[in-house]
Amino acid sequence: MMLPSCWSRTPSGSSVARMAKTALRADDLLEQLWDSKGTDLLLTPDLSPMIRIDGDLTRLEGFGPLAGADTDRLLRELISKEQGQTFDAGTEVDFSFTWREQARLRGNAFRVKGQAALSLRLIPHVIPSCEELGLPAVIERFASLRQGLVLVTGPTGSGKSTTLASIIDRINATRACHIITIEDPIEYVYEHKMAAVNQREVGDDTASFPRALRAALREDPDVLLVGEMRDLESIAFALTIAETGHLVFATLHTNDTAQALDRIVDVFPADRQAQIRVQLANALTGIVYQRLMPRIGGGIVAAFEVLTATSAVRNLVKEGKTNQIRNVVSTQSQDGMQTLEKSLSQLVAAGTIDIETARLVSLFPKEIESPPAAVSASQPESRRRGKR
Repeated sequence: MMLPSCWSRTPSGSSVARMAKTALRADDLLEQLWDSKGTDLLLTPDLSPMIRIDGDLTRLEGFGPLAGADTDRLLRELISKEQGQTFDAGTEVDFSFTWREQARLRGNAFRVKGQAALSLRLIPHVIPSCEELGLPAVIERFASLRQGLVLVTGPTGSGKSTTLASIIDRINATRACHIITIEDPIEYVYEHKMAAVNQREVGDDTASFPRALRAALREDPDVLLVGEMRDLESIAFALTIAETGHLVFATLHTNDTAQALDRIVDVFPADRQAQIRVQLANALTGIVYQRLMPRIGGGIVAAFEVLTATSAVRNLVKEGKTNQIRNVVSTQSQDGMQTLEKSLSQLVAAGTIDIETARLVSLFPKEIESPPAAVSASQPESRRRGKR
């Protein structure tokens, strides 16, 4: 999955020198982030501003270390008065905003040794298509269903929000329905196409995820996007909504598809877990686990593990035998399933990533296949060409 832009340049020396002559503004740094085609901006006391390009953090040239007063002033340029009061009370603050009609940014303000620091993630206005992201074809099947639970999992910064935005936008463009999103904060912004899309931000439009989910059934949704299932109450509501004739998409932070199932069940007390396993087995449609990594030649690409809720998977979920699910995922490709290692092997074979990168992100690195050229290096060139 390429992130929705070709982000690889570094800021020009002239623009950096120009900014050094005047007081540093948040807008200046955001301009540098945009021009550099970076994804993240990190502002930390006693450190120069840093941006993330192709997955790696780099210091912006021409800037010295920021003082605590600098980071606090830059933060106040980006947040509301109310958010500033929340931050002053000693609480971390999540926020988002639109910048120059070019992009949205998702931010988090926090304290480091009593001083302000913040992290910003750039979210382009244009939502990439499933094809542009290289999403597995089975995901289109998930988007066309009328009910069920689809989970998108992976570590922080793995592109989950972009994947979900692409899926929701596909539904928006192809189905006359009502889509509700519950997010903290709102990231991608959707236009109304065939669907009506109502986006609700926790903190502004609703008090919490559980409260928004409790109200959702009274708001006539067909499709529901839950930014993150964070607690028992949110998970319980999401399962109930998926069981009652609605299509629910949600995110979790896990390291593979099977772990997502354990994470959901383990949130509940022991005396409820058998009931939750049955409910989860009935509601589940599929799980997508993804990882981002550097692409050879620049850019970022994603590898995907996919689980679909076949009868075999549902039975294993009901019986609490999630340790056997990976065997099903690795052998049932006809149902659209694939392991992360299969996806990584395909990227290696295509020359998109190198095998060392693939093995670093895998829990089962020995399953990643070496590229044909490496295996056949001892053979004459003419024979190697014949095997490709």
